[in-house]
Amino acid sequence: MTRYEEVAGILRERIEHGIYRVGDRLPSIRAVCQELDVSISTAQEAYRQLMDVAMIESRPKSGYFVLPSRVPSVLPSVSRPAQCPLDVSQWEQVLELVATQRDDSRLLLGRGVPNLAYETLKPLSKILAGLHRKNDLNGFNYDKLGGSSELRQQVARLAIASGCLLHPDDIMITTGCQEALSIALRTLTQPGDVVAVDSPSFYGTMQILKANGLKALEIPTDPQTGISLEALEMALEQWPIRAIQVTPTYNNPLGYTMSEARKQALFQLAQRFDVAIIEDDIYGDLAYTQPRPRTVKSFDDDGRVLLCSGFSKTVGPGLRVGWLAPGCYRDKALHMKYVSTGASATLPQLAVAEFVAKGHYERHLRYATRQYQCQRDIMISWVQRYFPKGSGISYPQGSFLLWVELPAAVDCVCLNERLAQRAIHVAPGSLFSASGKFRQCLRLNYAFTLTPAIEDAVRTVGELAAEMVEEAQKPDEVALK
Repeated sequence: MTRYEEVAGILRERIEHGIYRVGDRLPSIRAVCQELDVSISTAQEAYRQLMDVAMIESRPKSGYFVLPSRVPSVLPSVSRPAQCPLDVSQWEQVLELVATQRDDSRLLLGRGVPNLAYETLKPLSKILAGLHRKNDLNGFNYDKLGGSSELRQQVARLAIASGCLLHPDDIMITTGCQEALSIALRTLTQPGDVVAVDSPSFYGTMQILKANGLKALEIPTDPQTGISLEALEMALEQWPIRAIQVTPTYNNPLGYTMSEARKQALFQLAQRFDVAIIEDDIYGDLAYTQPRPRTVKSFDDDGRVLLCSGFSKTVGPGLRVGWLAPGCYRDKALHMKYVSTGASATLPQLAVAEFVAKGHYERHLRYATRQYQCQRDIMISWVQRYFPKGSGISYPQGSFLLWVELPAAVDCVCLNERLAQRAIHVAPGSLFSASGKFRQCLRLNYAFTLTPAIEDAVRTVGELAAEMVEEAQKPDEVALK
């Protein structure tokens, strides 16, 4: 055995015995050299061996980290939704989930909220306080209908990273990304129209469809490659689709990111059938590696892509700062903005603009995404350990949301009712479908520091799910006897 193999063996044993746990940072190359009295090249080769067997990974400027025992071998299934437009239901379940957002009596494992406790957000608090101290009453006045010019300039600068060359006048500020999506849909559609969506799809968008009398045509979606372009093409040939709504980067809830080639093919398909695309990029900046993925909008040469995003998932949802790049639909979108909320709140726009302009936003993203990537691996290891065997687990490369597909015997709506008795709440998969499909699925959030209490809650979810599987098997066992 060579010396580097011996070093790799020592580190492997420490990982297997739990000295270094999933998500932990390993000693630096220099520290290994000093402890084990080896050369830098020997330590580097030992780490390379562990990377080759997917036991650890290297993160630029951060070091080496322990991976889960394996990347999920079972991914969620490719969805098979109904092949016709449907009216959206599930409002009661969505309302229940929204009502729990600030419920301190329960451990909320499924909400889509970022970690707001990071030190990298403190400059934003100081900026907001400074704006108040200025005693400048302009902050209490209406801003432009399209939004603060300072913020639109910063958004245009940030959009370059996603491949978009936008002028500040191409952007309008909205009251959160939810309003951007609502404006985009109302700009393009009339009641009774059909909108193609990926499946599963963000429940907030589904409820916009419901509120505006629109029908959802759910398109089969792969947990790795995204919405099926073949199925979408067939749907465009068969149905009078007015818009395609997708979240192609760090999808909520399925976690996939479409490749650049597939994003370009999606745009070309929309061009061929002369239909608009509403692209939700709210999680796009939360990439674990740089550069972040391009948007579909980056391929748009005729203004048919309406790009929606904001700062709710990167900075804080309470700011209610979103934005929309409506392309060639700008005039009508501006009208829709006026009749919904008018100008958005001024002070949060000015604060976010300054936060971005001074470089705090990029620093915060670098720190937050390092934490989220580490916590993704920990959460996956818990799901693998505590959930019923055969559960499918997504493997997102950005964001902080995990999609889990449990055995068919598990109804996550009923599971949530049982969890309520333990003061735990998850987001059941039926929220993410027009017709209430995906009842055996759930969404988990790993943004918050993963404490022993959260691990216990995940274990409880898995144990109760296993009980449901056992209960479903009992009638079969009786019949066999």
